[in-house]
Amino acid sequence: MMNANAFYNDWDTELIGAERPDDYRTPFQIDRDRVIHSTAFRKLQSKTQVYLSGEYDFYRTRLTHSIEVAQIGRSICSFLRADCDALDGGCFIDADLVEACCLSHDLGHPPFGHGGERTLHRLFRDSGGFEGNAQTLRLIAETLYQDNTSQRGMAPTRAFVDGIMKYKSLYSECDHPDNHFLYDEQLRYRDFVNNQCAALVGEQAAGAFDHLSSIECQIMDWSDDTAYCINDIVDGVRAGFITVERLERWAARQGLDATEQDLFEGLLNDIRRNRLEAIFSRKIGQFIHACRLVEIENELSTFSNRYRFKLKIDSSARNQARFFKRVALDLIFRSAPLQQMDFKGDRVLEAIWKAIDGECFRSEGASKRILPESVFELISVARSDRAQQRVVCDYLAGLTDGQARRVYKRLFDPEYGSIVDLD
Repeated sequence: MMNANAFYNDWDTELIGAERPDDYRTPFQIDRDRVIHSTAFRKLQSKTQVYLSGEYDFYRTRLTHSIEVAQIGRSICSFLRADCDALDGGCFIDADLVEACCLSHDLGHPPFGHGGERTLHRLFRDSGGFEGNAQTLRLIAETLYQDNTSQRGMAPTRAFVDGIMKYKSLYSECDHPDNHFLYDEQLRYRDFVNNQCAALVGEQAAGAFDHLSSIECQIMDWSDDTAYCINDIVDGVRAGFITVERLERWAARQGLDATEQDLFEGLLNDIRRNRLEAIFSRKIGQFIHACRLVEIENELSTFSNRYRFKLKIDSSARNQARFFKRVALDLIFRSAPLQQMDFKGDRVLEAIWKAIDGECFRSEGASKRILPESVFELISVARSDRAQQRVVCDYLAGLTDGQARRVYKRLFDPEYGSIVDLD
């Protein structure tokens, strides 16, 4: 076992699930390695980031995005270790733990990007909803490496579970739960990560936990923001969604303030000079150097260093990130081609769901055999209708873009009859 890191204690490394055998790796290295070797992680190579998987072969997928987020997260850890007087060679934010959180942050996202997430939430609203981050927690804590017996999830550490728990309000605690929630059944995991705070454990008040976020979760969140606000712009220009002409028309309608006008003119110049990728690659370094640690006090700061610090981001970097997100939202995500892809993805997922619902739950004497055998077995042992619906939701969320399209074709396209390519 490697030398202990004083930043963490036994409470941080306590496990959910089965005990682990002695290992040459640290607990957080095991967390990371189990994610990397999971089927769910490999599936990210065929899940939409911005453009449908396979639409543009050289643009980012969920997998390449997750790798970029992990690299940024590790770099932030290295920078903070050198920059912050409270950290040193024996007490530091663990880069392996942050990497595990970053690699995992999109594991639960379904096919067809955020459009697919909205579709599944609509379809399963009466069964507890769907949320990508909550689904990631479900994978980590319950369904990765599931063997239909006693094995549940990947036996993660408390610090890792907490690091991926970006949102902590339950579905039933939210007034209008369209996103940013945990499933109600995940209360026990929220209690587990906060079980030293008696005032909060089991509390059923919306927003009670919103101010509690571990430093690893904060680093993961900023790494994600950095990766997608910068890389979405680069890919958007390469794909032709963002051009000088479109940017100029967009800016004319926005009423930009002085800061935004400077960022707009800089972006135009970078595109005209054909130096966007080089310039924006350097911005990633600038966003890393924009990070600082600030000591704080809260309900858990005395129990773990993970809650002793807040990640403070320089306002210039925040403003740039906010501006680039706005450009990407208006010129890429709200563009007709991507809206059409969202529409098609919605139709595909809803059609598959209706077929499953009709054949497996509504039809008298239905055999459920349109589902894979492994999914059928999980439905058979589920203890309630809601639990059965969650298994179906797991199945749909776990499909890649290509798998979803092939399942749709097998169900509805009379000319498609492949039994070799089974999903």
